[in-house]
Amino acid sequence: MLLSDELAESSETAMTDAPHAPAESGFRHWRRQRPLIGGVLLVVSGIEMFFSGQLDFGELHIQLGIEGLQATIIPILLVLLGVLAVLMPAHHVFYGVIALAVALYSLVGVNLGGFVVGMLLGCIGGILVVAWMPGRLTRRERRAARRDGQVEEQDA
Repeated sequence: MLLSDELAESSETAMTDAPHAPAESGFRHWRRQRPLIGGVLLVVSGIEMFFSGQLDFGELHIQLGIEGLQATIIPILLVLLGVLAVLMPAHHVFYGVIALAVALYSLVGVNLGGFVVGMLLGCIGGILVVAWMPGRLTRRERRAARRDGQVEEQDA
């Protein structure tokens, strides 16, 4: 009986470690553990808003005066929130809600939210960051984690 169990285990590991089985790359594993797309959209939104406040249209120069501070701080805040959401995914809900509020406020504070494009990118990015859920472990990852003693047996 013991020999058949060892044979079953060896054939099971041989099937999972086959060369044609797709091995998960390091970046793919890292990407699945954080809200990358939402964070990137927040960074792009901040960059777009920053450059929308620095525009010259021929003789017309957009000067914001005292509100110029908002046109600098809001884009920097969106970029910072996007980077923090990617680097610290445990707090993704907090960063996403703050980013969504800042993106909505940019409609008033930064040239109609970077001419509406930056605001929309920021809102979509904030929603994606809030809605992000960590990926479920595959059978192979659960089996490897059990072998390493990281995860206890759970009901599947």
